[in-house]
Amino acid sequence: MTQVFIEFGARPGEKGQLVRPDARASYPHDVLDRLTADAATIIARYATDQPTTARSALLPLLHLVQSEDGYISPAGIDFCAARLGLTGAEVTAVATFYSMYRRNPTGDYHVGVCTNALCAIMGGDAIFEALTDHLDVTHGGTTSDGKVTLEHIECNAACDFAPVVMVNWEFFDNQTPESARTLVDSLRSGDAVQPTRGATLCTFKETARILAGFPDERPGALEGAPGDPTLVGLRIAREQGMTAPSVESGHATGSPHSEAIAAETVADKPAPAPSATVPAKAGTAETDSGTTNANGKGN
Repeated sequence: MTQVFIEFGARPGEKGQLVRPDARASYPHDVLDRLTADAATIIARYATDQPTTARSALLPLLHLVQSEDGYISPAGIDFCAARLGLTGAEVTAVATFYSMYRRNPTGDYHVGVCTNALCAIMGGDAIFEALTDHLDVTHGGTTSDGKVTLEHIECNAACDFAPVVMVNWEFFDNQTPESARTLVDSLRSGDAVQPTRGATLCTFKETARILAGFPDERPGALEGAPGDPTLVGLRIAREQGMTAPSVESGHATGSPHSEAIAAETVADKPAPAPSATVPAKAGTAETDSGTTNANGKGN
């Protein structure tokens, strides 16, 4: 019978729960000192005069302990709880809610294949199937060399470049089964791998530290710009003279018909009463057209 390990906060001997044999229950003194200093830096970013406000530091603290173990270990749960005056159960409730916090040790490279609707029909399912065969792992599995953990993931908001593969939360756009196999082979062989935009990939643990709020010092980390598929809707809107709907009329402006509707809306509005401090000008009616519009933005 296969044992199911419950990672978060469990201890050997607790009734009905098992911990991985290699799960770290506590940190050595040198690691604890280092993490404590880093945690103080994180917590200082939040108002600490109110305990409920200080608890906002929990999310980056979880990324911090994940950068140490490659997942949220029992030691990490206890560490976060002690820093913020929480119980292990409270920390566990948060850690189990967000999928970016890992329940099991993760490889150097977390490879996520989007299999939501658009990516799936564009080839995401085929990519995931190809990688499971190529790496000989299933969803959530890690290769024997500890290099790659494979998962299918939910939408990561890059539908305009479907199908998308993410490695340590960096985008690899317009993938195919062949390109995905080449990608994971490069990761396993130790090659420097460049995502579609941004800096050369770092390891999963290094990514977790960046997500905890520490500087990303990789050259090119802040580089990259939206591509044409992202901006095509905005470009077409500008070419057609289209703008966003006005707040009050609810109709898009930029055409004679919509301008007429907006004019009728303004004409139908009663004039406001004169101000008690600033008299209205004789023979005029002050109105608020409310026709200020913002340019539409493409997806």
